[in-house]
Amino acid sequence: MPHVVLPREILPTDGRFGCGPSKIRPEQVEALAGRGAGVLGTSHRQAPVKNLVGSVRAGLGELLRVPAGYEIILGNGGSTVFWDAAAFGLIERRAQNLVFGEFGGKFAATAAAPWLEAPDVRKAEPGTSATAEAVEGVDVYAWPHNETSTGVATEIRRVHGDDGALTVIDATSAAGGIDFTIAESDVYYFAPQKNLGSDGGLWFAAVSPAAIERIERVAASGRYIPESLSLKNALDNSRLQQTLNTPALATLVLLDEQLNWINGNGGLQWADARTHESSDALYAWAEASPVATPFVADPADRSPVVVTIDFDESVDAAAIAKTLRANGIVDTEPYRKLGRNQLRIATFTSIDPDDVRQLIRCLDYTLENI
Repeated sequence: MPHVVLPREILPTDGRFGCGPSKIRPEQVEALAGRGAGVLGTSHRQAPVKNLVGSVRAGLGELLRVPAGYEIILGNGGSTVFWDAAAFGLIERRAQNLVFGEFGGKFAATAAAPWLEAPDVRKAEPGTSATAEAVEGVDVYAWPHNETSTGVATEIRRVHGDDGALTVIDATSAAGGIDFTIAESDVYYFAPQKNLGSDGGLWFAAVSPAAIERIERVAASGRYIPESLSLKNALDNSRLQQTLNTPALATLVLLDEQLNWINGNGGLQWADARTHESSDALYAWAEASPVATPFVADPADRSPVVVTIDFDESVDAAAIAKTLRANGIVDTEPYRKLGRNQLRIATFTSIDPDDVRQLIRCLDYTLENI
């Protein structure tokens, strides 16, 4: 079937609106070709790579405004690997997991490891959020800051449960794009391929003194922990500006460049304002549209970095996404497991708000002509 040809003057400068991997800015690619030439293919135990790791850790500390005593640690693999590492080395007995999308559900499944007590799982329907509640015997309270699959964002507030209980936040699609207070969490972990505009292969976490004490205590408890999933190994190696095994060096170069860009423009507060500018424009468009509506009904739950828009039965959202893709506007399809007639549009920090406004013009044109 022929697709609608969008007028050149309404096209975004950059048509990448995917929720992961995300848009990587041209300046980051240039840094990879320039700065990266000095570290790619070299030993990660030597000064050039150690200096790069140190720069990334310092940049993340600045971005997240970490208090004294907090440390930035990193390890091989992405957020899915961190869930396994947390089951081995962070959850002492039992976790409470909030589930309102794909990432929360996957961590809850991991927290059901046979050496742990069954997690206290609090589920909410997709498009809404769940709330943590202090429960005796729970030592980890875990949920996503932003649920990439549904476009729901949550407020980060420490849970005051049993003495020593930790608040553990999945920030994969929030870090670098949503402002918050890091002291309200004990572990704020993420992979860097969303707002931080990098590639996969590594996880990062800002950990509190209480989390560090927990990591060290569980490691010394005699529990079996695979070397590659040991948070104690990650902590010790991070303090040496390295990872246990060879890290993804391209990921580090791209991330370091992105951190310099965000911090140089005003840090997390600037990034938060930028993502809100983009997402607010899309939500306003959907609310004003006769055929579209924000999937997340409660404005308080709406993500500033992942916008999900439902369409009524008169519109085929898949056909819209195909038309956009044919015109170079890519990755606006919904999360596959939701099975909804919707678009999912990233408004990550790298995405220019002007491009989002152009995207809206393209949506209007497509709806008029499809």
